[in-house]
Amino acid sequence: MTSILTNSAAMAALQTLRSINTNMEEVQNRISSGYRVETAADNAAYWSIATTMRSDNAALSTVQDALGLGAAKVDTSYAGMSSAIDVVSEIKAKLVAAREPGVDKTKINKELTELKNQLASAAESASFSGENWLYNDSTTPAGTKSIVASFNRSTSGNVSVSTLDYNTAASILIDTKNSSLGQLTKAVTVSQPVGTTAATGTANATYHLILADGGTAPTGSKMVTLTTTTSDNDIDGMISAVDAMLSNLTDAASTLGAITSRIDMQENFVANLMDVIDKGVGRLVDADMNEESTRLKALQTQQQLGVQALSIANTNSENILRLFQQ
Repeated sequence: MTSILTNSAAMAALQTLRSINTNMEEVQNRISSGYRVETAADNAAYWSIATTMRSDNAALSTVQDALGLGAAKVDTSYAGMSSAIDVVSEIKAKLVAAREPGVDKTKINKELTELKNQLASAAESASFSGENWLYNDSTTPAGTKSIVASFNRSTSGNVSVSTLDYNTAASILIDTKNSSLGQLTKAVTVSQPVGTTAATGTANATYHLILADGGTAPTGSKMVTLTTTTSDNDIDGMISAVDAMLSNLTDAASTLGAITSRIDMQENFVANLMDVIDKGVGRLVDADMNEESTRLKALQTQQQLGVQALSIANTNSENILRLFQQ
């Protein structure tokens, strides 16, 4: 039936054209934004996953920054510790030199004094971001320091933050409030010869290397220092005490080195993890530009044909007028 009130062909063509235009708008949005799933309306499940993982990646980025800050603190402490090891080794060498007969011990002691000042300077200067793991001037012991190492999400959705902990008790060189907490200020007990020869036996002696400003010497401990009357037996005891301190410093430096290696590995892991998460999110929500460009070309052709079909359908009504022309 042909009607001038209802143009079924035009209605069908218009409906098709509307569908094509809707699809074209969707494709154009994907091309302009680069996302196949940009909002929750596009795909609620994928959008939810992508939003959560992007949030986790932002947290991992903060973890990466924290690891960088922690690495700087550890590197600063290691540099100070390495310098202290070199100076203590030099002190031990000077004490060995003082064992030479006829040597001027007071001149060697002046060198020891400057080396001790260098130790104090190195320990006090090894500070980064307000933290010093080698020098403590607070009444509170330095204790354990934590470095944020990772952000974790369990299979149940619970989140947590893991830390890398380091006990600075092993690395504090100078403690101005409690000398027993500093590797160089605490008392070290060693065995040293007594009498004129080693054959007469040994006895315990206690030494400390540095007396911090405002601090008090450990009870019953003598400072490692030389005078013209210092005996060879006492020098032997000092050498043993300094060597024990050097051993403790070497252990502390080894621990700092191990932490540095661990931080480097964790930084690489976090960086790789962030890349993998970005790639996974991209697979869920990114638009395939090759596919979208091909689809756009097809829709543009369909749009042109749709417009042509609508034009033809609209001319059908005009053809009816010819039936009434004389």
